[in-house]
Amino acid sequence: MRSKNNNPYAKAAGAYDQNAQQNTPDQRELEGRVLLKSARMMQDLARDWDQRTTELLEATLFYNRQIWMLFYDTAIENPEGTRPNDLRSNIVNLANFIFKRELEILSNPQKEKLNVLININKEVAAGLLSNQKKQGAEAVPPSSTPPSAGSSTNIQG
Repeated sequence: MRSKNNNPYAKAAGAYDQNAQQNTPDQRELEGRVLLKSARMMQDLARDWDQRTTELLEATLFYNRQIWMLFYDTAIENPEGTRPNDLRSNIVNLANFIFKRELEILSNPQKEKLNVLININKEVAAGLLSNQKKQGAEAVPPSSTPPSAGSSTNIQG
């Protein structure tokens, strides 16, 4: 019988677990990436608007709608969650706007109508990703060495 330290399967499992913990995005980062993917899909659709098919239009909007349905459902179903009431209300209102706009696009396709959806996805993604970066920066402990007496710090820069 092999000891645990010599077991290649245990080593591989340990390496996999460590890699998964280090490289798996948190929920906000994942949501931000998915929103950016949807925005890119809509941008591609708008860029090639004259060659679009009804199926591609429907599939692109369906993908976006799935994302926003998830946000909507989470905001509605988790009233005691970590999000404040005003944020949950804003998510619901934004999702309702997106659903309405998608129906308008499907009933009367115009590429200009995609712009607001693209912008919303990009802005929300930017907020999610910047919050994630801020949390990472806050996790870094401050330097234990005090600044030298002759150093100056520009806090406005």
